[in-house]
Amino acid sequence: MTEKIAEIFLLLVIISLFCAAPASGAINTISQGNAVFIGEEGLDISLAMGSDTQVGWWASAADISSSSPTTIIDLKTRITSFMAGQSEFSGNSGSWYRLNGAGKADGIAFTIVDPQLDLKVEDTTASVDVEKLKWIPTGDDIRFRIDTNLAQVAAQRSAPPLITIKVQAPDGVQYTSLYNGGGTPVSIEDIPVTTRPFYTDALWNMGNHDRYPPGTYTVWAECNVNKMNDNYGATGKTTSEKFSLLNQGPNPLIRTTPPTTQGTIQTTPASPTLTTMNTGKPTTITIVTTLPVPTTTTPLTSPIKEPGFESTLAVGAFLVGLVFFMKKE
Repeated sequence: MTEKIAEIFLLLVIISLFCAAPASGAINTISQGNAVFIGEEGLDISLAMGSDTQVGWWASAADISSSSPTTIIDLKTRITSFMAGQSEFSGNSGSWYRLNGAGKADGIAFTIVDPQLDLKVEDTTASVDVEKLKWIPTGDDIRFRIDTNLAQVAAQRSAPPLITIKVQAPDGVQYTSLYNGGGTPVSIEDIPVTTRPFYTDALWNMGNHDRYPPGTYTVWAECNVNKMNDNYGATGKTTSEKFSLLNQGPNPLIRTTPPTTQGTIQTTPASPTLTTMNTGKPTTITIVTTLPVPTTTTPLTSPIKEPGFESTLAVGAFLVGLVFFMKKE
């Protein structure tokens, strides 16, 4: 019975290894005409090379059928462990052809491609590109947009490239997962990218300040398929440009100015004034003065004068003059 269990266990191990082999081998197995990205290493190009051991590259507009290759590389010892190094292939992108024994083109082997990688952050709540605002409204749902020519790996090699999103907190801590609006952690490592562009779900919500304190966060993406980022590591190629995002409640782009307080001062016309003056003679003079004062609107910050003050002065001056005149008489 024990031997039977051991045999079954061994059989299961063999089956698991057999099933895993194609998946692990597909990402580094290059068929004829497939794209090979600068920086990749450990590639098996047996299917691409056939029986040939050399590849040649012709400069643009060259006649492949009648001219010799601009560059020739011997791959005899690297067929199953090929690396597309920068020293050999940078500046020589495009089609590389197999060369027969006579040094003539024997069909395309593979295409050398310079990788490109870009990452954007999108606010799905407000439907805006957060990178343009440089600001994340607290509580909004965030998703990522990955734009890369590495997506063709998924179609050509039956295995998608894995891209990792990097999010660095204000205190320098880097997250391996982010919490969505439902409070569920979602991994941002080794995301299989199958289309161009590729959109993640809304997987980041910064409404919980215990997890995501206010401050500036740094975001970027990396792809290390077949160690391309280790070997290349160029910004915009195997790693996207880094950009900063501010997590803050109020929009920092909006500035408010306290309003200026103004009031209305309502003044009423002065009542008619009766002034009776005894001149010392039989005649009594009565002067009736009406002082109209208009209604005005004045800021509260302006000095307020006593209504009718100037008119009162004028009347007083008139009366003094009249008394003086009467005495003179």
